Amino acid sequence: MNAVAIIPARIASTRLPRKPLRQILGKPMIQRVYEAAKACRGLSQVIVATDSEEILALCRQHGWEARLTSAECRSGTDRVYEVSQQVKADLYVNVQGDEPLARPEHLDVLLKVMQPGVEVGTIYTPCGTEDVANPNAVKVVCALDGRALYFSRATIPFDRDRTSTVSYHKHLGFYAYTPQALSAFCQWPESELERSERLEQLRFLDHGIAIHAAETPLTPWALTPRMTCARWKPSLRPRGAGRSQSFSGYLTTTRSCSVWMCPAPSSARRVYVVVFFGCTSTQRLSEGHTSPIGGSKLTLFAFTTP
Repeated sequence: MNAVAIIPARIASTRLPRKPLRQILGKPMIQRVYEAAKACRGLSQVIVATDSEEILALCRQHGWEARLTSAECRSGTDRVYEVSQQVKADLYVNVQGDEPLARPEHLDVLLKVMQPGVEVGTIYTPCGTEDVANPNAVKVVCALDGRALYFSRATIPFDRDRTSTVSYHKHLGFYAYTPQALSAFCQWPESELERSERLEQLRFLDHGIAIHAAETPLTPWALTPRMTCARWKPSLRPRGAGRSQSFSGYLTTTRSCSVWMCPAPSSARRVYVVVFFGCTSTQRLSEGHTSPIGGSKLTLFAFTTP
């Protein structure tokens, strides 16, 4: 099966301009996403689809395959479709360009979904309590055979009796399509449900195209201009420094990692981002802790803000 991954990379993001070029630990974000996709053995090709000559030049400089797409594309899916008209494949995989913690394991799970007869696939992860009522965390409800019944920014399913035993699933924005499903999607107009929720995958459901979904325990973290989460003040010791420094920042947690971010005190345009893999408890990462939690893997990222 010839599966081609396409990474839409739009430079003029309305929420965070020049997002694909943000430096994260010395690498542009688009590079981290590209390298994660390239590490997936199930993909025959990885292509960056961009409307930016600057991003295109960066890709060529590093030897990454890239295609220039129309500035008139309304969404990342439209960019994927435009590239699909030039590059033939059995499957097209849409890898979000703002997922610097994307991992090849996400794509492995997604490709396994695409069994014969499946037209569209996606993935989800268990939804942490902090995201159940968060409209920015899209929830998905699935049938027993893995078909997605609905996606919503609302809290679904609704726990009417407040049993606290309901399982919630958080949708991750990775998709795989057959050429026929991708082409049909881009020919259809925006649907009413899609317009209401601002979730384009609902266009498939409105037209009777089933989306099959599978669970992954790994939750990536998308780069967004702000995060609503708990205050936390850790103590970090930069390499070579004689003593620790304390920085106040914001903390959010998922089932697979905790992410803390704060402005760097030495620069108004630098932000520190710390990712704790294997440490997901908000209580354990509460105000007052002054060092990384024992046994967790610490990764420090830094990127430049506008």
